[in-house]
Amino acid sequence: MPDAVIGLEIHLAVRTRSKMFCSCDATGFGDAPNQHVCPVCMGLAGALPVANREAIDRTLRFALALDCTVPQRTQFHRKHYVYPDAPKNYQISQYDQPLGEHGALALPGGRRIGITRVHLEEDAGRLVHPPYADHSLLDLNRAGAPLMEMVTEPDLRTPEEARAFLAEVRAVARAVGASDASPEEGKMRADVNVSLRRPDGSFGTKVEVKNVNSFRSVEAALHHEIQRQTRLLEDGFEVVQETRGWNEGGQKTVPQRSKEAAADYRYMPDPDLPAIDLPVAHVDALRAAMPELPAAKRARYAALGLEPDAAAQFAADVHASAVFDATCAAFDGPPTTVANWLASEVAGRLRARETTLEAVAPDPAAFAARLADLLALVHDRTISATAGKEILDAVLDGADPARVVDERGLARVADEGALRALVETVMAEHPDVVASAKVEPKAVNALLGRVMKASGGAADAQVVRRLLEAALADDA
Repeated sequence: MPDAVIGLEIHLAVRTRSKMFCSCDATGFGDAPNQHVCPVCMGLAGALPVANREAIDRTLRFALALDCTVPQRTQFHRKHYVYPDAPKNYQISQYDQPLGEHGALALPGGRRIGITRVHLEEDAGRLVHPPYADHSLLDLNRAGAPLMEMVTEPDLRTPEEARAFLAEVRAVARAVGASDASPEEGKMRADVNVSLRRPDGSFGTKVEVKNVNSFRSVEAALHHEIQRQTRLLEDGFEVVQETRGWNEGGQKTVPQRSKEAAADYRYMPDPDLPAIDLPVAHVDALRAAMPELPAAKRARYAALGLEPDAAAQFAADVHASAVFDATCAAFDGPPTTVANWLASEVAGRLRARETTLEAVAPDPAAFAARLADLLALVHDRTISATAGKEILDAVLDGADPARVVDERGLARVADEGALRALVETVMAEHPDVVASAKVEPKAVNALLGRVMKASGGAADAQVVRRLLEAALADDA
């Protein structure tokens, strides 16, 4: 099979309160149609745009995180096309003076993928197609919202690599606060460019697959398109340069239109928006304030002893990493203990509640202090791990762990006299289990579990095991 050559154009909604060129709300995902519109984003005659400085700065931070070169001056252009979701019949975008160029982003394995450019533009509206209707509906809530577009070099080689790259882009965008990068909310989508390398090593004819809205769909679209182009070439046909769409239900790409060139869009500087100077001092200040990026976090977490999957999980989630770091700072035990509790016990409770860590712990430092206190109680054997898990829900709800332990009487019982009486009671109630334990030593765990249950999880398991083994030996 010929080698695939893959490039991505990734669109990310910029995290701002207002739209790119007007003061309309840009955060209204899921709101009723056409609630956040004005003459500017509706493209009415005489309405004048004003650039959103916060959107420019957030895009600059993203470009800097991708190691892009930032110019001293940038310019907005009009990109002309006629489509129902573009009310002005053009889009305000950037052409030859983008906010960032010539960057790179490394995949988790270390291979660097070139970034051609990062530019800022306004988003289009949204078309709604009622089933079986002879018309479509237009929602302009999204029209004019700030949108970053990053274009990669054709450096990706497999669908799996493209998916991993998208995950890394999302992690970087969230880390620097540039975008929520949520595909499920339409805040991250990709156009996929793919060709097959010719026998002489040159690139084949490129096909673009537009507006793929999930990482899984990007991977599936690439697999299908590589197979489609391979079959065409094997059957003696040429691949046609075109734009195709991804049919999720049919799991295949479908033709949409011939591919446009830059000349088809008739780019021109927007006469209503002057060129914008980007002072070196301002760009340097943004660079100096850059937070720790996901790759650096992964390396730091690996050095703490976390497994690669756990390190990647925390590094990719800004809120989870803040909770993890704050808990490690407050807890005098191993970081792996913190990671295991967050990834297993805490995550399990959140799934059961159908909620998120960000919703339960809006203040990472405050939640981390409570979780560290709970882990300390388990670590210093004040309570058992079972008891710790029992009170975790209360800690998630804001309770103080020490107070809950006192109220429920969960402090570990290590007094041998009290525990010996409990062991004798359990053995007397379960003679069949005692008999099995005498034959098969591993069956002592069944007795241990019953003693722990009888103590409400408060018994010291090590002391109980020692007492059980001694009692079984004496009774042999």
